Amino acid sequence: MIGAGPYGLSVAAHLRAAGVPVRIFGEVMGSWRHAMATGMFLKSTPDATDLSAPEPGGRLADFRRVHGEPELTELTPIPCDVFVRYGQWFQKRYVGEVESTRVTGVDRTGNGPGFVVRLAGGEALAAGAVVVATGLNGLAHIPEELRRLAPEGPGQASPVSHTSHHTDLSRYAGRRIAVIGGGQSALESAALLHEAGAEVRVLVREGQVRWGVTPDLSRPRMRRLAQPASPLGTGWVLAAVCRAPGGVRRLPAAARLLLHRRALGPSGGWWLRDRVEGVVPVHTSCRVARAEVTPERAVRLELAVPGSGSPDTLTVDHVLAATGYRIDLDALPFLSLAFRRALVRVPGSNAPQLSGSFESAVRGLYFTGSLAAPVFGPMMRFVAGTGYAATRITRDALRWSIPRSS
Repeated sequence: MIGAGPYGLSVAAHLRAAGVPVRIFGEVMGSWRHAMATGMFLKSTPDATDLSAPEPGGRLADFRRVHGEPELTELTPIPCDVFVRYGQWFQKRYVGEVESTRVTGVDRTGNGPGFVVRLAGGEALAAGAVVVATGLNGLAHIPEELRRLAPEGPGQASPVSHTSHHTDLSRYAGRRIAVIGGGQSALESAALLHEAGAEVRVLVREGQVRWGVTPDLSRPRMRRLAQPASPLGTGWVLAAVCRAPGGVRRLPAAARLLLHRRALGPSGGWWLRDRVEGVVPVHTSCRVARAEVTPERAVRLELAVPGSGSPDTLTVDHVLAATGYRIDLDALPFLSLAFRRALVRVPGSNAPQLSGSFESAVRGLYFTGSLAAPVFGPMMRFVAGTGYAATRITRDALRWSIPRSS
């Protein structure tokens, strides 16, 4: 098991409960600890943040009850540090040992089934199956016009960074920051920067910022029928993709990719609106056409604004890109070039094509979490998909398990 986030922990818990010997590599809830700024909250509701345990008692509500903490409702934004503590508790209760050693290589064993997994310390181990659950690690996307800005020498700080690069935004207090993006990461980062004393501007491509709706805990029956609830929100489309990820997989590739790109577009959580709207300047319908570093080490942005006769310019001290992630098998450093060439891709993307049990074209190699979203739909981008993935991977992986030594 490569990865110890929500998907890695959930799959490992089910495998171990089924008697499959498994070694799991990664830092427990590592991305949630190191790629989220202090003070951030989950956008998901409590009912959509449960890891998948092989037996009752492993829900977020159970964790809160065990520790004498009050139950969370849809009207209670969940602090990221609470979710991290929940994941660590889940690991100790259902998973057991997690090895922080980095996986450096995965190769097939000759022409037969099975793999050789190489670790940073030099150890090589045999595995009947490998599950890749690395989440969004290494997949952060920065647009080309910003990515080409690079430090000019040793010790020079980059003028642009991705939101996933930060755990503490207070370092930018007193500085001018441009946040690029209109989703939750952009808007919450902007709020945190403003509250830390930075001078912030948010640049959004879309014509307006979309905000979530405050949950209604007592929706009338007719409204529930017209807009059924799901872990990802209300509406028949979201309900369908959550209830039948296997059905999403059977759609044509073009339709799946369209769903992957368009479902749940950029928006901010309802509880965040008061911290941004009317507080932080937000510029809509604009994009960065050109960026350059000035002699004073500031960043000059040339902004394309529809209807404007000439480009607007903005000069800041740093650019924070909240520009999302790109699924890219070539960004997984532990898979060799030859190994990656053996993987079948979803047509029109760089994501792995997967069977109904999350197995790739390489027998015994599974991908789950965000890496599986272009096949199974948007639920795999969220914790809510852990149960579907864990049960199917476990059922299929039983045939590859290597018996324990007597």
